[in-house]
Formats: sequence, structure tokens, C-alpha cells
Amino acid sequence: MSCAERRGVNYNIMEWRDQGILLSMRRHGESAAIIEVFTQDHGRHAGVVRGGASRRIAPVLQPGAQLDLLWRARLEDHIGTYQVEPIRSRAAAALSDRLTLAGLNAVTSLLSFCLPEREVHASLYRRSEQLLDLLGRNDVWPLAYLNWEVALLDDMGFGLDLGRCAVSGATEGLVYVSPKSGRAVSVEGAGDWAHRMLPLPPVLRGAGPAQDGEVAEALRTTGFFIENHLAPALGNKPVPEARARFVDVFNRRI
Repeated sequence: MSCAERRGVNYNIMEWRDQGILLSMRRHGESAAIIEVFTQDHGRHAGVVRGGASRRIAPVLQPGAQLDLLWRARLEDHIGTYQVEPIRSRAAAALSDRLTLAGLNAVTSLLSFCLPEREVHASLYRRSEQLLDLLGRNDVWPLAYLNWEVALLDDMGFGLDLGRCAVSGATEGLVYVSPKSGRAVSVEGAGDWAHRMLPLPPVLRGAGPAQDGEVAEALRTTGFFIENHLAPALGNKPVPEARARFVDVFNRRI
């Protein structure tokens, strides 16, 4: 038995390779950086990038960047280190106008806010990657973002049930969403409680393309469930201000 074995030293290295979306980066010491990424097979996962604050690597570590990642650690629960290689940068698209930048910040902030650390959400990852690839396409971005928020709520366990009226079971005349249950409600079903209901524009039911005003109305509904259902389930953490800034920039252009 070697000296290392007698001392109980384990030289096995945990390692995996994956692609990921960079959510955030902060300096660590003089030259390193700690990054947080959303990966398909390993969820939201942090790690140290040695030299990540250097002039050579820092430009690669921009929020929204698509990265090839090699993670290593002595133990699975250690923060570990990353080796990163850029796949594609989304910085140029993000900086093209205020709406695009605000949208990128909303997506990355909400993912950091919602996702449990190291919990796999493969479907949401794919949808997030597809959404970020539309950055700069302001003709389709608002609707794509709305659909992503609906998917986010669903993946977090707070999906909206909009197929039939929660009161009568009717499938026609659905114009409201119950703020308590997240289920659709018809005009007749709402009755005297209509003033307490949230709007259910057709776009929320998958009606296809919509005018910006309808998308804005739908974002009011998804925002309510993010703030009043999802956030309390996460310990009443404040919803990232980046989401409100995106909605404000979007509403100003309508």
C-alpha cells in the first residue's frame, strides 16, 4: 500500500464535458473568474476559470455565449474548474439595440433565479438555446420570448392550463386566467369575479403570430405567475429586475 493510500488520499478526478450557455461571470482573485452556466446534461453549474479575467479570455465570457465546457474537480460537490472554448458569441447581436440587450439579460437572469443548482432541465435548455439564437430578430423575438416564459413556468411546475374553463369546462369563449389556479376561465365562468382575473389573449393559447400589444398583455399574465407563484416557491427571492426592464423597453416601442 502506498503512502497516499494509507493517508486516505483519493487522486481520482471527477470530469465531464458539455455545452452550455453562460449566465454570469464574476472575478475571483486577481486573474481567475467564477462562471455560472446552464448546460443540457448538468443543469445550472458553476466553476472556476483560471485566467478568466485576463484580456484573452474575458471577452469570451460574455452572458449568452455558447461554450464548450470541460469541468474537473476532486469531488463531485466541489465547485471545480472549467476549461472553456467558444462555440459562438451572441455579444454582437445583444448590443445591436436596447430591446435585444434587455431580452438577453432577462433570459440569463431568470435562468439563474429559477434553476436549482445542478438539476437537469434538458427541454428548457434546448428552448433557451433556440431563443438566444434569435437575438437581433426583433420581428420574432417578443413572441419567442413569451413562449419561452410559458415554457419556463411549466418546467418549474407552474404551467398554465388554458385548454378549457376551470368553472364550466367549456372550450370556447376563454378570455381570462385565474390568478389562483393558472387555469382558463370563460366570460360566463368569471361572472362577478371578472375584474379579478388576468387576461388570456389568444397568443397564450398558441394562436400563432400576434401584434406586440397582445404579446405585452400576455407578458402581464406570465409575469404575475413568476412573481406571485414561482418566486414564493423559491423562498420569496425578488424577481430579477432585468425582467421588468425588458418588459418596459418592449412596451415603450409599442
